[in-house]
Amino acid sequence: MRCRWIGTIVALNLCASAISADPALRQTGASWPDTLLARVEALALIETLNASLLCASCTATEVLEKWCADHKLASEPMVHARRITGTEKPVSPEQRQRLQVGAEEEVTYRHVELICGGHVLAVADNWYVPSQVGAEINRVLTTTDTPFGRAVHDLKPTRENFSVEILWKPLPDGWELGPPPAERPEATLAMPWQLFQHRAVIYSDKHKPFSEVREIFTREVLAFGPP
Repeated sequence: MRCRWIGTIVALNLCASAISADPALRQTGASWPDTLLARVEALALIETLNASLLCASCTATEVLEKWCADHKLASEPMVHARRITGTEKPVSPEQRQRLQVGAEEEVTYRHVELICGGHVLAVADNWYVPSQVGAEINRVLTTTDTPFGRAVHDLKPTRENFSVEILWKPLPDGWELGPPPAERPEATLAMPWQLFQHRAVIYSDKHKPFSEVREIFTREVLAFGPP
């Protein structure tokens, strides 16, 4: 009997690890029905969040915290960063050019999930120049799970997006000119894990670039369900 219980526990642990590792298996909160109205609503919400993130004076942390509060995704709508270790993405020559640093300048890589109320709202890659952020900010970024936007707040950062990529469209191109998608109110609208992606350079108040970010926003931003 004891061996049987141990086997069950091991199997459950393996299952939990697989779910955590595979984004496709992660669950959102309320489900969305596969209807034309739900697809239009999802499209409008994605475009609203996308536009908010393009604000030059805003950080992704600030925008996601407001989104989390407005849509009641957490009782305490604060974004936390969960650092992901074991991966390394060296800075490219093109990135060094955008950051205005030479080949010998140190550039640090940071990979995190931005979480609010247990929902992984975004996955972020960040390359930043330690000499440009100062010793204290660098300590916070290398030793804590503080979100990047909160950590560099005193630098009065602004962002310049150079790439926005929509990775999923609730409605196909030209949907308004042809027959509407089939209504399946009994089915759940299938959303991929990745909805859209931003790439941006972050500048200090002296307009000196000190970071480049790549942020992928997940279906968890819609975890509150349809309006």
